[in-house]
Parts: sequence; C-alpha cells; structure tokens
Amino acid sequence: FIAFAAAAALAVSFAVSPAAAGTSGQGSWTDSCDTGVFSSVDTLTTAASLARGGAGLREPSLDETLTEVAPQRGRPHRFRVTVPTYVHVVYHADGTGNVSDQAIEDQMQVLDMTFGGFEGGAATGFRFSLAGVTRTANTEWYLAGPSTSGERAMKRALRTGGDNALNVYLTTAGPYLGWAYYPNQTEHKGSAYLDGIVVDWESMLGTSTRYAGRYDQGETATHEAGHWVNLAHTFQGGCNNWGDHVDDTPPMLVPTNGCPAGKDTCSEPGLDPIHNYMDYSYDTCYTEFTQGQALRAQDAWLRYRAS
Repeated sequence: FIAFAAAAALAVSFAVSPAAAGTSGQGSWTDSCDTGVFSSVDTLTTAASLARGGAGLREPSLDETLTEVAPQRGRPHRFRVTVPTYVHVVYHADGTGNVSDQAIEDQMQVLDMTFGGFEGGAATGFRFSLAGVTRTANTEWYLAGPSTSGERAMKRALRTGGDNALNVYLTTAGPYLGWAYYPNQTEHKGSAYLDGIVVDWESMLGTSTRYAGRYDQGETATHEAGHWVNLAHTFQGGCNNWGDHVDDTPPMLVPTNGCPAGKDTCSEPGLDPIHNYMDYSYDTCYTEFTQGQALRAQDAWLRYRAS
C-alpha cells in the first residue's frame, strides 16, 4: 500500500530491499506508497523500510514525499461521499487469480466497514459502491510490478471513470501485497491513467491460505485506498515531528510486524499506532483510522477528487 510516483510519467526509481526480495513467498507486508514526487512547498521526504510485517511484501521500498493539503473551506459539517468503485480482475492464463463475485462483494464490504469506523475507529465519511467488474486473462499484467510496462498497459486498457472513481486492480501485485498513487501524482495530464490501487488477490477474504493469519482479511485494499485519499504511513518520517501530517497518530520509528502490544519506538507521548490501517500490522491487528486521518482524507477528496 504505497502511494507511488507515477511510473514512467514521473520517472521515479526504487529499489526492493534484499529482505523484501527474499521473502516474497512468506507474505510479509510491503506496499508501494512510499514513493512520490510531489510538487509542494510543504513536503517531507524519508527513506524508510516499507515492509508490512517487517520484511517484504507490503509495498516497494521507496522514498515517500508528502504534500500537505490545506483544510478545504468547502468541507461540509457532515461529510458523506459514495465512491464509484471499478474492480478489474486480472488473472493468469491458467485461471489463477480469477476470483469469484462473492469475493469481490466481500471486499467491498470490508472497505465500507473499515472506512465507516465499524471496527472501532473514526467514521471517515467514505463509502464504496461497486460500479463495475471486468475480467481479463493476461499473464503479463497479472505478474506486473509497479512502474513496469505491464502496469502501464493494464491501466491504460482498463481504467474507468473520472477522478472520483476508485479503480481496484486485482493481480498478484508483483512481489508485493499492493501499491497505490497519491492523488496529486495522478492529477496531471499524462499520468491520470495510473490512478487507482493494485491489490494482491490472495489478500482478500476467503481466496487463499497464502497469508493466513496475517494479511487475509481484505484490509490490504483498505490500506491502499487510504493512500488513494492521501493518507501516508503512520511511520512516515520516523520520530520526526512532521510524521504523517496527522496530529492524532503518535509518531513511530519503524513499521509494525504482527501485533505487538505496547510497542513504543519514539520518546514522544503515545504508543505506536499499531492498530491503524496505515501501519504494516497484520490484518487482525487493524481497527482504525483516526479523526485526523478522516479530515485529511476529506480535504484531499475536495482538493483532488470531488466532481
């Protein structure tokens, strides 16, 4: 779940750590949101280990640059948005990864539950409505990683809707669990087609035992969708006070592996937010977005995605 800098259009380079490359069959967490070339006077860049679970699969190891979004004056007192969601099932020529309609429905419910605050966190005001499903047998696209010709071809062919539409690409996500792009990375002409999130289909409920007990509750999609609405990792910036640009997520030095109670890696007040969807904890550990994250996501929506 990383917000990637737009592949060729933004010419971002990244390197997968040896740990990440060596554990792809283990199901550690890595996503591709810690990239980014952002244009802003208020930015912060960090090179961090981006392995959800400590070593490997969540997202690619990339520099993450954040853009601060000023509070939007048009934000309603009771923010409510329904996001049209297009799910693209991209599977291997042998049929691997061709998930069922039920799995897609279950994933949509997970998005609504997590963004709705039903696991104990803040209600963000976002809900997700399935607008369409495509199914494509294409082994190159199925295996493609971020910033590859396969990713670009897949998204050029399949992306549907406008800035307000979430496109979810279900593939094997290369060596990762998923990746995404921040909204200001795809707002420019020539890069809009890259918008959306890529999710490993085996992280969905009931689809596989590959990530059993770790990343199998469908919340990889929640994490990536968080990046899609401009949320950074809670460990962004380490113990630096800028952190993830959200006041109510305590700073943390490193991403979480598993669900270690009492984890506290920074001297500032507050335990590490291991239950936050924007950490790299196990799905069973996740329970929340914070109110500050909800407001940041709402401001980003009004700035980048509102029709």
